[in-house]
Amino acid sequence: MQKRVNYLNNKDLLKEIHKSKNTFCTFTQPEHHQYDVILDDIDKINVRTTAEGKRAQAKRLSQIAHEAAMEAQGKKLPAKEFEIDYKKVAKTDVIFRIMTFDHIPEDLTRKKTKKTVADHHVKLNFPPFQHWKFDDNDNLICVGKSHWTGDLRDGKFALKKGKATNELAKMWMKLVDRYATRGNVRGYTYNDEMKGQAILQLAQIGLQFDESKSQNPFAYYTAAVTNSFVRIINIEKRNQNIRDDILEMNGLNPSWTRQNANDDGTDPALRNKED
Repeated sequence: MQKRVNYLNNKDLLKEIHKSKNTFCTFTQPEHHQYDVILDDIDKINVRTTAEGKRAQAKRLSQIAHEAAMEAQGKKLPAKEFEIDYKKVAKTDVIFRIMTFDHIPEDLTRKKTKKTVADHHVKLNFPPFQHWKFDDNDNLICVGKSHWTGDLRDGKFALKKGKATNELAKMWMKLVDRYATRGNVRGYTYNDEMKGQAILQLAQIGLQFDESKSQNPFAYYTAAVTNSFVRIINIEKRNQNIRDDILEMNGLNPSWTRQNANDDGTDPALRNKED
């Protein structure tokens, strides 16, 4: 069964965001990159959150087995046949992602007024974290750090170690291209400028999506693209108003937009909002 490629769904977006962030991380073992539960403090690791992690891992492994079987057999299969009991997941296999700045260097000069923990540290491209798990002696050990290179104990902070994956970049471009075909923006002559600004914005904030707060990166990216398009529209409108003012001051005819606005007595900015 041929797998359908869809660059604009949350499942694939989350997968590529995870891959991209992993390029900025160091793990003791390759399999430790996959977290099961996200917490904001290591002290919140307890029986309840461990059980939550087991359920999440069992669900993920069940989905992987189900998808692999359907691809191998080339037909749809009932998902129940591949369900894994979370009680069979070992406690030592659960990976906890802890959102923390403990391993990030301080930068007290970056912001004069500090309102959050992040304001006290070096500016990052995405929220930092560490991965923890239980060892065979029931002790918690750190098995991964973001923005890190080398050994977890003797390594060092690395801000520009990784990069966004090619697939994630394609998704950003696909999202911008589709948004640019919307009826309210496709008629502008500076459509390409709006697309360029949106892609630049996604490249800057694309990895800042926080999986601990939302599982909907599509909405996050769409909001960023919308703001980029509106920003360019507002800049172009201001420039057009300045040009029209100069033309009118010199006794020349302004743009058709200004002339039509003068004829019907409507502010072009308000009329565009109504449209």
